[in-house]
Amino acid sequence: MYSLIAFDAYGTLFDVYSMTQLAEELFPQFGEKLSLMWRDRQIEYTRLISLSDPQPQGSKHYMPFWDVTILSLRYCCKRLGLNLTAPIEQRLMDQYAKLEAFKDSKPVLQTIKSKGIPTAILSNGSVAMLDTVVQGNGLEPYLDRIVSVEPARIFKTAPQAYQLLCTSFGVSAQQILFVSSNAWDALAASWFGFDVFWVNRQGHPFEEIGPTPKFTGSSLDELLKVI
Repeated sequence: MYSLIAFDAYGTLFDVYSMTQLAEELFPQFGEKLSLMWRDRQIEYTRLISLSDPQPQGSKHYMPFWDVTILSLRYCCKRLGLNLTAPIEQRLMDQYAKLEAFKDSKPVLQTIKSKGIPTAILSNGSVAMLDTVVQGNGLEPYLDRIVSVEPARIFKTAPQAYQLLCTSFGVSAQQILFVSSNAWDALAASWFGFDVFWVNRQGHPFEEIGPTPKFTGSSLDELLKVI
């Protein structure tokens, strides 16, 4: 049915909120709050960069996602009044580099590959970040390509970011099923022209604007029912 099944990385294949345990160890009683705020600020910075200069050749404000992640952490610690020393920052960023995959990530990728359907990641993450986390979780054999937004120098939800999948694989948007747990990403991908599977792990309502995803499930396992 589809020529390519492409996955978002952070929050979809890899658990960004697994940072909470280490954050709580380092900043007692602030772990969950820091983890949530950090993720929100990280995404907010990508939007600020992209929307402030949405040029076809990319934003002049573009910086690697790793840098965005560090600066977001620093802001949040200042906001919460936490003493982010250099060693603590290093520990948190080292942990972020090796986020754990959700338990359903590898089995689902294995099954899709066994069906002969090409797979990819499309992520705001930098190439180095993605290579590290993919290899660390043993997912490399089950992905045909890791596509970072770096060449476009602009972050999702810019259309140029989604276009990278079409260009990389030589297929149309209508031939791609895009999988994301982030509602904003799922919506933008639908607007771009992809069929979308939204992984709603937390049971949240979908966005109030735009079309609902073609497919929705509470885990990646449910993706296998629609391919």
